Amino acid sequence: MAASSIAKNATSSLGRTIKTVTIIGGGLMGSGIAQVAAESNHKVILVDQKQEFLDKSLNIIQTSLKRVIKKKFDKDQQGGEKYLNDVNGRIQTSLNLEESIQSTDLVIEAIVENLGIKQKLFKQIDQIAPKHTILTSNTSSLPITEIVQDVKRQDKVGGLHFFNPVPVMKLLEVIRTSSTSDETFQTLLAFGKALGKTTVSCKDTPGFIVNRLLVPYMIEAIHMIERGDATPEDIDTAMKLGAGYPMGPIELLDYVGLDTSKYIVDGWKKRFPDDASFKTSELLNKIVGEGKLGKKTGAGFYKYSK
Repeated sequence: MAASSIAKNATSSLGRTIKTVTIIGGGLMGSGIAQVAAESNHKVILVDQKQEFLDKSLNIIQTSLKRVIKKKFDKDQQGGEKYLNDVNGRIQTSLNLEESIQSTDLVIEAIVENLGIKQKLFKQIDQIAPKHTILTSNTSSLPITEIVQDVKRQDKVGGLHFFNPVPVMKLLEVIRTSSTSDETFQTLLAFGKALGKTTVSCKDTPGFIVNRLLVPYMIEAIHMIERGDATPEDIDTAMKLGAGYPMGPIELLDYVGLDTSKYIVDGWKKRFPDDASFKTSELLNKIVGEGKLGKKTGAGFYKYSK
């Protein structure tokens, strides 16, 4: 999805202009964020720990860009080549965290969902990045406030929760902590719109909007199977034809990854043991324990051909 026609840079009446974006973590999410940022005329620095990770990230971006070009420049080969070269020219990769954030306007963290690792990273970034730099996390389940607890610039932190695949999904959740300044919040909203995303805002609450509603819904579908209320196939069919959902909850669990959903709900249950909506599932624990994590392993609640 190209967004360069929407806006060249993120700006607002209250916020700053975002020109350079440093993305830490080159997995599927980090690669997707890098692509859409570069497509919308931002200078991008993609950071990871090993060159092989960065090479894989660039391959992911190139494959995605080729799909964009095939759709957007189907009868304009020269235009497509120029577009590809322009976008690639705005993406740099680096193994050096310190150099990558010394002159950046925005940091987006997209590493493993481990609170301790994230806290250590943000403490390090806070000590190096310029004073004006905004620090954000793409976490889908961890509290922003806890992630940045050691950061001194509390007015310049927030959450930017993208959805997979980033170049395709239109939504961006912009998370505001109790310390996020109006200027920072407006800058993040403007940045999201510059990417071509539809932005929604939310407080720093578990799962934000989408996952706070979606994860308990999916876990309740598993409880229905546990109780023998209905089969996975009938649950998925019911929600697709009765509620108009593109995927049923069990299909979605397999697509997202059963280990991912288990990690999220287990974390919420630990933090909020008295909240009835954060119920764990023995069936989910059993399936994950067997190494059946969903579509990515070839089996979850359903079986998939390689």
